[in-house]
Amino acid sequence: MAKAEQLGGILRWLTHREREMVESVRQLVVRESPTQIKKACDELSSYLVIEFERIGGHVKIHRQPQAGDHLQVDFTGASGKRPILLLGHLDTVYDLGTLKTMPWRQEGGRLYGPGVFDMKSGIVQMIFALSALAMLQGGLSRPVKVLLVSDEEEGSATSRAITEKLASECAAVLVCEPSGPGGALKTARKGVGAFTMTVRGKASHAGLDFEKGQSAILELAHQVLALSALTDLARGVTVNVGVIQGGTRSNVVAAEAVADIDLRIAHKTDGPAMERKIRRLRPVNKKCTLEIEGGINRSPLERAKPVVALFELAESIGQKLGFELEEIAVGGGSDGNFTAGMGIPTLDGVGAVGDGAHAPHESVVAAELPRRAALLAGLIQAIE
Repeated sequence: MAKAEQLGGILRWLTHREREMVESVRQLVVRESPTQIKKACDELSSYLVIEFERIGGHVKIHRQPQAGDHLQVDFTGASGKRPILLLGHLDTVYDLGTLKTMPWRQEGGRLYGPGVFDMKSGIVQMIFALSALAMLQGGLSRPVKVLLVSDEEEGSATSRAITEKLASECAAVLVCEPSGPGGALKTARKGVGAFTMTVRGKASHAGLDFEKGQSAILELAHQVLALSALTDLARGVTVNVGVIQGGTRSNVVAAEAVADIDLRIAHKTDGPAMERKIRRLRPVNKKCTLEIEGGINRSPLERAKPVVALFELAESIGQKLGFELEEIAVGGGSDGNFTAGMGIPTLDGVGAVGDGAHAPHESVVAAELPRRAALLAGLIQAIE
């Protein structure tokens, strides 16, 4: 592990460049990148190509016909150690044009704007951590791979295979997603499942032939209760029916209704069991039919020994840098779930300190940018 004086030198170098880091964050935030707008994501990726090449990265673009292209950057380092993967995403949840109502601004020591916390500041911290190591250590002590995908916010359908392939070549994965409250590192994330339930009944006139109809909406109401009953908070299992649609007009017995279902699990072993329970649901009204599609998208990132070891290493580095680190378990998933599910040591939440992901008050603490970049640099050096 790097000595305290080496880490202190890295932190001082980064602290002197806090204004540069803030400007880099601004450059990313003003380049809006909604997941579903390929052109916008690709324009941000093109800008980042220049930034990573400027600090010695070797860029590979994973072209996508519909989703945004995925950006891989390889940095050479001293031989003898397997690479570290710095993992993140460049897409955001905000619609194009959000900057008009949620503009970039600096206020009270915080930086505001769409995607500033989740996770454009984390990308800047990657760039500056790698720059600090190159400048102060005369190069990297090991190879480093960076992967920034364009579809994380909508399930990583086009990028998952790339993430898993690169992770399989690496000793560990550092996920530069936003930190937890107070800068906590994420040592556990719930697994995520998504299902769609379609109920089909029979339409009829609600006044003239009410009894001849079979209401899909009424049947769906029964199913919503049945789904909600599958929640088991003690085991960290939640089932949420978040969107429902159905019917055509109030005087027609509905022939069809649809529900979108979110499943969260804390333990990998609960995944198959919960899938079976959802798929085994049967209609209360036997004259209606159910169709259930979907499944588990991300396995949980569980607090296993390799994760704990990475957290303890980060905790030790933080102490040498002069701050304390805590850990947290969260309900949301990330691409770190994929790598942890492969058995690769994964530490999440290494990114920015802030608040309000996906919300109008999304922001980061500017003074924390150098400290988090120094932590990332220390981890790259210290992981065996």
